[in-house]
Amino acid sequence: MTPRYTRHKRTTLVIATAVAAGALVTTGLATGASAQTPAGTPAAKPLAAAPTALTAAARTSLIQQAQAGAAATAQKIGLGAKEQLVVKDVVKDADGTVHTRYERTYAGLPVLGGDLVVHTAKTGRTEGVTRATKAAIKVASLKPQITAAKAEKQAVSAARTLGSAKSAANGARKVIWAGSGKPVLAYETIVGGLQDDGTPNQLHVITDAATGKKLFQYQGIENATGTGKTLYSGTVSLNTTQSGSTYNLTDSTRGGHKTYNLARKTSGKGTLVAGSTNTFGTGTASSSSSDQTAAADAAYGAQETWDFYKNTFGRSGIKNDGVGAYSRVHYGSSYVNAFWDDSCFCMTYGDGQGNADPLTSLDVAGHEMSHGVTANTAGLDYSGESGGLNEATSDIMGTGVEFYANNSSDKGDYLIGEKININGDGTPLRYMDKPSKDGGSADYWSSSVGDLDVHYSSGVANHFFYLLSEGSGSKTINGVSYNSPTSNGSTITGIGRAKALQIWYKALTEYMTSTTNYSDARAATLSAASDLYGAGSTEYKTVAATWSAVNVTS
Repeated sequence: MTPRYTRHKRTTLVIATAVAAGALVTTGLATGASAQTPAGTPAAKPLAAAPTALTAAARTSLIQQAQAGAAATAQKIGLGAKEQLVVKDVVKDADGTVHTRYERTYAGLPVLGGDLVVHTAKTGRTEGVTRATKAAIKVASLKPQITAAKAEKQAVSAARTLGSAKSAANGARKVIWAGSGKPVLAYETIVGGLQDDGTPNQLHVITDAATGKKLFQYQGIENATGTGKTLYSGTVSLNTTQSGSTYNLTDSTRGGHKTYNLARKTSGKGTLVAGSTNTFGTGTASSSSSDQTAAADAAYGAQETWDFYKNTFGRSGIKNDGVGAYSRVHYGSSYVNAFWDDSCFCMTYGDGQGNADPLTSLDVAGHEMSHGVTANTAGLDYSGESGGLNEATSDIMGTGVEFYANNSSDKGDYLIGEKININGDGTPLRYMDKPSKDGGSADYWSSSVGDLDVHYSSGVANHFFYLLSEGSGSKTINGVSYNSPTSNGSTITGIGRAKALQIWYKALTEYMTSTTNYSDARAATLSAASDLYGAGSTEYKTVAATWSAVNVTS
């Protein structure tokens, strides 16, 4: 399989995978496009609409208040008597506007594709609702016509068709499927084991409980990809912990993030990386499973990703709750991928072909852990256009991490995975200025984009972000030459990467939902640009023009 970074529920880097995690490779949910244009976009509030940092106590208080008022909110926004809201997350803007993200249940069953965001002004007035589906949630019967065992058998068969090894279903649960049209009673089955390349498997299969028809499937694993003497970023400072005469890679300043060595295993947590000195790694690659260089890179990547989100968006950790994930290095043998896994809340790295090129570069780290951010905000389904947007979000934020780190050994660029030699010839995995240069990604939207692997359909959003940041035409940035075209022959003048990141993050956390497609993403980023800079601003107009430049029109 050609490596591509992916997203996790697990997600892998190879750069296109998801498992409750994310990977650099490919994996995802196929989904029907659901309308998600915000109802009642808030009036323009320049920069006052930027998200504000919340203390853990303040965030918990807002979540508790929202949950206490969930029944009243459900009634206010027109939900049925059998529907209930469960608070997933909350974002508060500097002007007092609160964006509360909810999951939904119907008669006690989870509604997949029923998530929504309620936008509330400081005064308490509801300004709008962004929904994953506009369909009313109602089913004729809650009694399945097929057995759970039949749904499980079908799910295992689907996993094996995809090349999964040692697959086994972890049980089927009844749900309401609302991700692709009329809501129906369904089973959700999760298949574990291993994928064909050794990546952990977490295939979610949705089966119609009346007909036995497979409705949808997506991968939950997402891949990507003291003093630390790293392979890719030079000598860096790392926050470590001393226990007696031993130092270990525990970062108490960033939620207690820890780095473990799996020593070629593919399960368990591994052994906490530690040593008698406060220096980790040698700065060179080694095939030894006890080498600490990959661990130094992983710890540095986690550190920079945490700081990027904290200092750029005021986000405290992947879940915005101040809790650090953990990282595992030396996964398997010659494993050419990396992945984020929500189920263990952990980041995992393989060592590459021949265990010679560990996938621990900065943009891989930022890519994979950003799958965790997506999973805990918009929850973009890892299939179809929403899967492409999921992958692109990780590429966009991974690029943001690389520029943020400002590391002289790994300067910021709009190339994905350029350090890890995943193609074996020194070329990057993906190019944001002209995605088709990788041989498979789409430069522009077309009606067939959703049929591509999510690592390739991501090209449309990656191209959008590059154009929005830097503009069209030829230029050189940090020594790298780019030449970005447009589908309509227009000339785009970029608004700068900093503003482009703010717009994308606000759209992700406040306006995108699990079923967002490219048309919805245009609406979401325009809402975000209007909130941040005003509906008549240059930024707003450039967002609109840039989507048109990649053939995504209103």
